[in-house]
Amino acid sequence: MKNEIIHLYFMPGMAANPLIFEYIKLPKNQFKIHWLEWKIPVKNESLEAYAKRMITEIKHDNIVLLGISFGGMLVQEMSKYINLRKLFVVSSVKSRHELPKRLKLLKYTKAYKILPTQLVGNIDLLAKYAFGKTIKKRVELYKKYLSVNNKTYLDWAIKQVVCWNQEKPHPDALYIHGNNDFVFPHSCEGDCIVIKGGTHIMIINKYKWFNENLPKLILNEA
Repeated sequence: MKNEIIHLYFMPGMAANPLIFEYIKLPKNQFKIHWLEWKIPVKNESLEAYAKRMITEIKHDNIVLLGISFGGMLVQEMSKYINLRKLFVVSSVKSRHELPKRLKLLKYTKAYKILPTQLVGNIDLLAKYAFGKTIKKRVELYKKYLSVNNKTYLDWAIKQVVCWNQEKPHPDALYIHGNNDFVFPHSCEGDCIVIKGGTHIMIINKYKWFNENLPKLILNEA
């Protein structure tokens, strides 16, 4: 159908609110964007169970699902339980093998259990953890993007990242990564669309690329 509206659901990264997508504008006669928000996890909730709970927020069929960073891991889990038109994973990892050494160390030492208490209420540390080295000069800007500072959520989220157990890339996902991403520096190899100069926050500062190319990728015109 020529007049069919394609629904896109966007999942932000760790601790981020959906305002990170505020510059993504697609033709309204073809696409409608819906923002997903982080829920506070229940006690001992697995990423699988959380993914199933997030799916209840999706109100349309044959959607496009896009996730950023930790949200990219989550949408890969969500895709196991819902039929999708397209799956986009941005500034994230394709498997546990792409996690940087510092995060693998957190897993093996179980240091992630104490790390989040340092982050709550400290926008500088939280921003650096979520967005990487580039944050220092623009902390004020990112205060509006990093609003999920609930300790229960942060404890859970960091554990899910460092303990993610996906062995292989999702066969149907389109992975998009920046070659200057210092949070996940090992994710440009393999089947991946690489954005030159793209950092971990390229959904914000490279938004023009997404506005131009997402429609083509969705409609298989790229």
